[in-house]
Amino acid sequence: MSPLFTGGQPRRRIFPGSRRAFSACTLVACACIGLAASAFAAEKKPAFHVEEASIASIQQAILSKQVTAVEIVKLYLTRIKAYNGQSVEMPDGLLGPIKTIPHAGQINALSTLNLRPATRKAWGFDDHKARSMTDLVDNDPSMPDALEVAAELDRQFAKTGKLVGPLHGVVFAIKDQYNSFDMRTTAGADAPYANDRPPHDATFLKRLRDAGAIILAKANLGEYAQAIPRSSFGGVFSNPYDTERSPGGSSSGSGSSVGANLVTCAIAEETGSSVRTPSRYNSLVGLAPTEELVSRYGMIQAGIQTRVGPIGRTAEDVARVLDVISGYDPHDELTAFNVGRKPKESYASFAHEKSLKGVRIGVVREYMDKSLFTKADEQSIDLAVAALDDLRKLGATIVDPGPGGALLTEYVRRYYPQLGNASFAVQNPELFPVDAAGKPTADQIPILLKLAADPTLVPEKITIRDLGAAQAVGESRYMMDRYLDDRGDANIKTLGDLVSKSNFYNDPHFGNRKRSLESEEKAHVLDMALRLQRRFAVQQIVLAAMADLNLDALTYPSGNIPPFKLGAPQEPTVNGRGGSWSFLGQQGFPAITVPAGFTTEVYDRVRDPSMPPVHAGGGFGGEEGAMEDGSRLVGPVSAKLPVGIDFVGRPFSEPTLFRIASAYQTATHHRVPPPDFGPVPGEP
Repeated sequence: MSPLFTGGQPRRRIFPGSRRAFSACTLVACACIGLAASAFAAEKKPAFHVEEASIASIQQAILSKQVTAVEIVKLYLTRIKAYNGQSVEMPDGLLGPIKTIPHAGQINALSTLNLRPATRKAWGFDDHKARSMTDLVDNDPSMPDALEVAAELDRQFAKTGKLVGPLHGVVFAIKDQYNSFDMRTTAGADAPYANDRPPHDATFLKRLRDAGAIILAKANLGEYAQAIPRSSFGGVFSNPYDTERSPGGSSSGSGSSVGANLVTCAIAEETGSSVRTPSRYNSLVGLAPTEELVSRYGMIQAGIQTRVGPIGRTAEDVARVLDVISGYDPHDELTAFNVGRKPKESYASFAHEKSLKGVRIGVVREYMDKSLFTKADEQSIDLAVAALDDLRKLGATIVDPGPGGALLTEYVRRYYPQLGNASFAVQNPELFPVDAAGKPTADQIPILLKLAADPTLVPEKITIRDLGAAQAVGESRYMMDRYLDDRGDANIKTLGDLVSKSNFYNDPHFGNRKRSLESEEKAHVLDMALRLQRRFAVQQIVLAAMADLNLDALTYPSGNIPPFKLGAPQEPTVNGRGGSWSFLGQQGFPAITVPAGFTTEVYDRVRDPSMPPVHAGGGFGGEEGAMEDGSRLVGPVSAKLPVGIDFVGRPFSEPTLFRIASAYQTATHHRVPPPDFGPVPGEP
């Protein structure tokens, strides 16, 4: 394989071989793809069944000549045509308030389709799904579309009888937070770039292409990765298990497109929990890997807590994708940490486990104490408790402090005063008094020494739930402007341009993205010291606990709150519980979510002006940390909605996580595809 970069510039490479060879085969491709959707229905249907297809089953079908790559893409396009329409009513247009539709039969998961204009129109997809809004002709031969790429895969397979790479024929959706040189990339924004296509792929995306993957679409996302299921360009997106509910976090389209079988796999991004929340909301497996494992280069608004993560229907599929996208990239300095820390065997080789004998898993009961939360949390907690019995049956040793107990609190109290030092003092003014100007009035070091000698003197409020993510002043503006400088667009050059030149949705029931960008633009310094300190402190605390207890992994519910109603109030923060349990992943620990079953009933939140305003919990319908109008719980409401369980490991312990996830998934088979999104008429 040729080098990733040549002369300091990213190289656009489709497949091994010359561009002339590719262009020559384009005539064959055109002959293959000239059929419209209606003509496809009249073709002889392949026996291959695409719904719930895995990477292994797709490639076996190709090798046995049961199906071609072109036919696989057409099967997915047929499902996209049937199920990817608007899922809500929009009486005032795309940017105005919305009204949900029960059993809409649509999810609006994919915003942009990788199809040339003539092919897209033949399939009946409107202009809003075009690959570019600034290149309407779109006839550059160096930018083959998904069907042309599939035709080239078929040509090479016919010639050699071999797959071109480990992801040959696998169809992907990519979160629109990532550069793709052949499709518009705006992080969901309605932003007037002079060229809405960036000049190069994100590093991981080029690696996918080189491995034979077919990039079929850009997935809808919460605009600029805000934890809401809406963007100004893509609109509102829905959960296939209940179209009146959220598909989960900023990577909503990545999760729901896999959940409804519109693609084989997807790539998401996680700053809080936006690989894992869309995965649990759509009964999927999602991995937020060790941040340093996968390059962030080509990501809009990357940061010290952002991770590139794959979503699939099985642990094995997720592992196969990680094998391709992980590794060192000179364009992302953090990936230097992964050199020498990847396993000698493939990640996929660890995803066939059936026994967990010898594996020790600690239960983070701090996230599972019903007495601390509300009725809305209870069924997710119960399903996570039931999962512990399944893990025991598989041979795992479960280190469980029991209901009301705590796994990590002892270690937080023992180490955090020292590791948090000055910030710990600020958080505990009753121990460290200050004057009116905020200056300490006493010597703090003797107090810290006393706490180190007797951790029982540390305030009881200090648990893993209470540490919280630390601020990084100026990071959002710095990283956005750094990305835009690399992109080099003639019209959009700074965060200020995005604020002043873009269109934004205006709906009081969804967070105001323009206002939050304006706030980010006001930062005039870059200060990440506190965030980096918190990251080191939490890693030290958790790693010490895992070493002391001889643990291979931790487990807890991926989140306690099931998918919420679109436009409904956020669940308020209660004892550190927000929309999901995102904290450990944010501090650099890899986390994988696996389906753990379904609710039978839920409690929803409705607005109630008689109740006092509350702080938003983050990860739901509004802005994290914002004040929300008063609300109250109603229920129980009968609802069969997916629930997930998390497994968290030491940095770079993905092999262990795949062992646990695959064994648990194989033993339990909790995933059930959404019943309203089954085979379409004529689908084999």
